[in-house]
Formats: sequence, C-alpha cells, structure tokens
Amino acid sequence: MNGMIGKKIGMTSVFDKTGRNIPVTVIDLTPNVVTQVKTMANEGYDAVQLAYGQKRAKNTPQGLVGHFKKAGASPAQKVAEFVLNNLEKGLGDTVSASEIFEEGDIVSVVGTSKGKGFQGVVKRYNFRGVGDATHGQHNRMRAPGSIGACATPSKVIKGMKMGGRMGNARVKTKNLEVVKIFADKNLLLVKGCVPGHKGAFVLIEK
Repeated sequence: MNGMIGKKIGMTSVFDKTGRNIPVTVIDLTPNVVTQVKTMANEGYDAVQLAYGQKRAKNTPQGLVGHFKKAGASPAQKVAEFVLNNLEKGLGDTVSASEIFEEGDIVSVVGTSKGKGFQGVVKRYNFRGVGDATHGQHNRMRAPGSIGACATPSKVIKGMKMGGRMGNARVKTKNLEVVKIFADKNLLLVKGCVPGHKGAFVLIEK
C-alpha cells in the first residue's frame, strides 16, 4: 500500500543537520488495521482498506460492526482505501509507519480544511476592496464592486467570485518531506503545514 491514516497533532519546529530551523507538522500514525483487501477479480480493482483508532460498538452501525468483525478487528473511527503494492498483508494485520515511510520521502497529505463560515470577497478571494480610505468614511470598503453588465446579458455570469461559504473542503497538499519518524511513539514529522484542525484525520500518501 502507498499510504496510511493518521491524526494531526499540531505544529512545532526541529533543527536539521545544518542548523536550520524547519517548521514541521506532527502526525500520529497509530498502526492501521487491514479490514478489507479488494482484488481485480472481485471488486474490479486492487486496493486495501485500512482502519484507524477504536470506536464503541454501540455507536457503530450494525453493518460496519459485522464488517470489522469479519476482519477480526474492533470498530474503528476512520477507514480509507489505498493502492495495493508489494507489501503483503492479510485481514486483521497491522501496518506501521516504518513499513511504509522513510525519512526523506516525499508525500502528499489529504485532509479537510478549517471551516470559516460565510466570508466576504476580501477574505475569501483576497480582493482589494473598493474606494480610498483617505477620502472619508463610507460603507463600501470591502464591497466586491461590479458583478456584471446591466442590459446585456442582464444576469450575473455563473462562477462570479462573490461572498459565500469558505473552508471545510477536501484539500490535498503535495510534495511534503518526511523529516523524522519516531517509530516507538508512532509519530511522523512532515515539513510544512497540512490541512485541518488539531485532532483532524488526514491521509498520508507516498
């Protein structure tokens, strides 16, 4: 498989061999459990389903309880599929960070960005705003300006950048370097920031 499920712990910084201070994100990679192996013969493609964490059976739908029981695992908080490669694993086996990743690897991290609610065009699209603040106060400082023509075509063109819901979307951050792996603590340090709040689930892919 080419990735794992993790949980974002937060950010810190470490020093490299040359003494540079590097910002890193700490990701908890508690060993994932293999809950399903999909093959070309049965499902039409090759993949492996991994599960992260534990969840109470009473808070899990009965269908999923049976799914996890078939794999010999307890109900999990998060499941995801990854591409199957030469790493041979069966149902109920665990996958650790040291089996998939090495220091220096380039990875992509997928997560859900922080939700910011309804925002205007200045924050959502980095608009400059309208008017000049040095010539008196007015209430159009953060307005979007013109949003279309009047008589023709007599409508707002689809896709016009306007105020609306911001964040809470699936985001993929590419080309992040694995700076350090603490195998005994199941921690992975990647250079830079990753989407999501502290405690959010993320998918790390090679």
